[in-house]
Amino acid sequence: MELKDILLHKIKEARKKLRGIRSFKIEDIFKRIGYIYPQDIKVINYPRYKPFVAFNPGALKVNDNVILFPRLIFDYYLYSSSIGLTERLNLDEILSGNIKKPIETRIILWPKFSWDLNGCEDARVHVHNDLVYVLYTAYGFYRLGPRNYTRKPLLGLAILDMNFNIRRRGVFKIVKDGKIFIPDAHKSCAIVKIENNTLVMLERPIIDGNAICWKALGSLEDLTVDLETFEPILVNEVFEEHVGWSTNVVKLSKSEYLVGWHAMVTHNLAYYNGLAIVDDEGNLLAISNYLLTPKGVIEEYGDRSQVIYGSGLVKYKEYIIWFGGVSDYCIGIFVTELDKAMEKMKWLKG
Repeated sequence: MELKDILLHKIKEARKKLRGIRSFKIEDIFKRIGYIYPQDIKVINYPRYKPFVAFNPGALKVNDNVILFPRLIFDYYLYSSSIGLTERLNLDEILSGNIKKPIETRIILWPKFSWDLNGCEDARVHVHNDLVYVLYTAYGFYRLGPRNYTRKPLLGLAILDMNFNIRRRGVFKIVKDGKIFIPDAHKSCAIVKIENNTLVMLERPIIDGNAICWKALGSLEDLTVDLETFEPILVNEVFEEHVGWSTNVVKLSKSEYLVGWHAMVTHNLAYYNGLAIVDDEGNLLAISNYLLTPKGVIEEYGDRSQVIYGSGLVKYKEYIIWFGGVSDYCIGIFVTELDKAMEKMKWLKG
């Protein structure tokens, strides 16, 4: 059986078993704190200091502050992205709606290799042993052979020190028995934990148009993800075109992690968002219905309308703060109490 067929069979079986967990129910529990528009960002290490758009930010909490990793685009026609690093933003000031602007930002990841030549997109940030691991969509070309490339969104990884200097950069491959499988797209992934050189990952390859949520094990040594370890844990319901992971994970307890997910709903092709809890092996423990959906002209209208796409999730005091891309042009800041979010969780039986 071909590697693709193995995963397609798992998708088919998962839809039989896992559908019906959620319902089409919107319970928008997030308060709108404010927005960061492209004109609010000042890029300090690039001559074009005002991005055309800035959205889909990763987030890293550092004590009482947060650092954002926004996706920046300066060119309209080719839509080539880079990933920035903002100055530290005080979380109490964010919660009060008092965000000091402009926000100084420097570009840290930009197109550099064939495999991310068309852009670096949508950072998901994880810290382990004083290193910062940034998963991102590397939109570029995968080499099939001499002068033979295929253009795909690939899963990139950048490893930085705590001063955000890049130590290593590469792209993941899905492998089994020495064979390599490159899906239609490989993105919307997150790291749950790192032990030695093994990554527990939340995965989302797209295979023949099928986009569901998986768990899997990856290797830091050679940047591979073992196809044998792929296990579907969340599928699109009948009222959804696809689902994907949206954010980094936030540790709640010794073996419980909060993570955001998104779905493109069928009736209007909008992106709606919910929360889930996984354990330290990536198993799905609990899931919500939709808790954050686009509202009003600011959130509903943009280059890709009807989208809130969260990339950064932070727990601070009694709050969950979700930093989300808004219709592919700006950043929204959405806040709710952790207890309120936990009340909306449906716990699954083992």
